Amino acid sequence: MKAKAKKVLKWLAIGLAVFVLASVLSLYAYGRFAERARGPVSMALPVEPAATALDRAVEPLTAARPGQTGMLILGDNLDAFAVRAMTARAAGRSLDLQYYIWHADFTGNIIHNEVLRAADRGVRVRLLLDDLNVHGSYSVLAALDSHPNIEVRLFNPTRAREGTIARGVELLLRFLSLNRRMHNKIWLADGRVAVVGGRNIGDEYFDAAADINFMDTDVAVVGPAVRQAEEIFDAYWNSVSAIPLAALAEAEPGALDRARRNLGAGLTSDRAGPYAKRLRGSPGVRELLQGKRPVHWTRTASLVSDPPEKAEGATPQPDWITPLLVQEINSVERDLKVISPYFVPGNEGVEWFAGMRRRGVDVGILTNSLAANDVLAVHGGYAGYRIPLLERGIALYELKAHGSPNASLFGSSGASLHTKAFVVDGRRGFIGSFNLDPRSMNLNTEMGLLFEDRDAAKQLEALYAAKTSAQTSYRLELADGGLRWHDDAAEPPETWDREPEASLWQRAAARAIGWLPVESQL
Repeated sequence: MKAKAKKVLKWLAIGLAVFVLASVLSLYAYGRFAERARGPVSMALPVEPAATALDRAVEPLTAARPGQTGMLILGDNLDAFAVRAMTARAAGRSLDLQYYIWHADFTGNIIHNEVLRAADRGVRVRLLLDDLNVHGSYSVLAALDSHPNIEVRLFNPTRAREGTIARGVELLLRFLSLNRRMHNKIWLADGRVAVVGGRNIGDEYFDAAADINFMDTDVAVVGPAVRQAEEIFDAYWNSVSAIPLAALAEAEPGALDRARRNLGAGLTSDRAGPYAKRLRGSPGVRELLQGKRPVHWTRTASLVSDPPEKAEGATPQPDWITPLLVQEINSVERDLKVISPYFVPGNEGVEWFAGMRRRGVDVGILTNSLAANDVLAVHGGYAGYRIPLLERGIALYELKAHGSPNASLFGSSGASLHTKAFVVDGRRGFIGSFNLDPRSMNLNTEMGLLFEDRDAAKQLEALYAAKTSAQTSYRLELADGGLRWHDDAAEPPETWDREPEASLWQRAAARAIGWLPVESQL
């Protein structure tokens, strides 16, 4: 028996040694490939006073407010779609687009088409996507990449493009490096208008999904923050992790013409009615920034971001986004309101919030309920911290899995929270891609807009109030040592003593995940 055990251990050791060697060789081979494949350095194009429609619209507004950033908070999904499509249509010089996810679905392809039409007009397009979600849609990207005015780069990609098995093997061998992803979101038109925040590109972000749509928030900015967006984009575009798609995949002959025909069909379909109507009814950029929508002008707004080196495993620095946001939140004196769809505070985070409560600070946190969470593993990591947080006086709200019957343009009432934001003392705020979880803090690159402006903070507080209302979220409390979820909007009001609307399988899986040592990956 002893000899048999020794033999098993021997083969396990040999297998482990082979795996480690294969991983080292894979990392070395990829490093050599990445060095050869790097594209030429390119930078944001300089703005001009009146060269493009966006120049003519924005220049007079920013010139009248030197040093001030104008902020338009986009809490409505259709507005978020319209601003992107509208600025793509108005662009005359450049589109610099950086996203974690860009689905080749209904709305994703409509926006693909707007980008293609801009390139046909002579606009230079740089499209940078995280590679994790590109598999299966790269053929559309390869077609776009074949356009002389469009270049696509993938962040931290796998070399294996065909077949799930080959890509899976590479993911396994390069796990430590491929586990780090680019979570940034930037939409940048002519160096004049930037949109940053939580939204990716796809149906669920623009109220077009048939099952579940995200409640999300972006902010469109003009002024100095746009130059900061350009600097962030250029740093990522020219980083060692950004590999030209042309080094990984080649478009088939005629692919661009086929893409032009297929993508162009989007806005002519019956389904596109609400989107076409919103675009037709959208004011120009100048009118939008001078119209009825609240635009907040402030000198104290800045984009903060992790550098691309974070994805290469560099040593954290004080100017990375986590320490900057911690510093901002630590300055709270009266109240803190947090919206984080993926919320895993850890013991250290629980004590951090508890310290605020001991100073007399009111702390409220909104996250997803189990039934609303699209990442079940994250809920498993979060669930065990609810009782400690409530015991320390933190107010907790969880988004219900269903919105109003008219929540979606296509009949879906399914809802999931995706906004990442906070408000400090009713005067300072943040809107971005950063979740309060270990992945955002330690693994993914993140970014967002920090600002100080009472009116903008008031608008963000109104979003928080709407999303934590009884119609939208459950209110959590402790009773007899156990959790209770209160649905105060029900008639009569209803109280749950287990995860509301979640199936037995969801509850069991989330609990099992909570037992596993995977919190650092969540």
